[in-house]
Amino acid sequence: MNAPDLSTAPSTSEVIVKHLREAIIAGKLDEGEPIRQDDIAQMFKVSKIPVREALKRLEAEGLVMFQRYKGAVVTKISEPELAQMFEVRVLLEVKAVRLALPHMTEATFAQAERICQEFMDESNVGRWAELNWEFHACLYEPAQRPFLISLIRSIHDKVERYLRLQMALSDGKERADREHRAIIEACREGDADKVADMVERHLTGVCQTLYEHLPDNRYTHHG
Repeated sequence: MNAPDLSTAPSTSEVIVKHLREAIIAGKLDEGEPIRQDDIAQMFKVSKIPVREALKRLEAEGLVMFQRYKGAVVTKISEPELAQMFEVRVLLEVKAVRLALPHMTEATFAQAERICQEFMDESNVGRWAELNWEFHACLYEPAQRPFLISLIRSIHDKVERYLRLQMALSDGKERADREHRAIIEACREGDADKVADMVERHLTGVCQTLYEHLPDNRYTHHG
């Protein structure tokens, strides 16, 4: 018997987490919308236990919150909260890129350029924010600060649904590519102050553009 190795298979709750996270990030579940445990359990033909586990994981990621009488609902991020998230992200990413710069090699730049090219060739909006993250992570990894990078990643995950929206509805994709390539060139030059300034301006610009596409305006900015 060629039995599959179930020790490496994702658990039921992990599969549910992935499905719900994708639905939230893609905007298929609106902010403030209740996530009914019974419906999810029925959809996956499981008990409510793995569904509850999955929702707790998403709560830790900041995508879901539990409200009295409503149960689990999709988190809504206000403008001030978003501004604070980006403020922290700028502080952490500027620090990460400064720490990484002395350890960057030609291989780092080549990988960053490959990600840029894949980003521009990719037509699936769902992959844009992930490739955007891969680009940033590629530049920070030489810092050898996994805890710092995981903190930055957790903020990225919380705002990813807005990043997708921004890239899809404005010239966000082309602008990101231009700025990413300029950051690579500055890294090649080895000027830490210039790189830090460019990363800060890049993230601040993304945050400002996101304001225009917050869900409160989601259905009004077409006019």
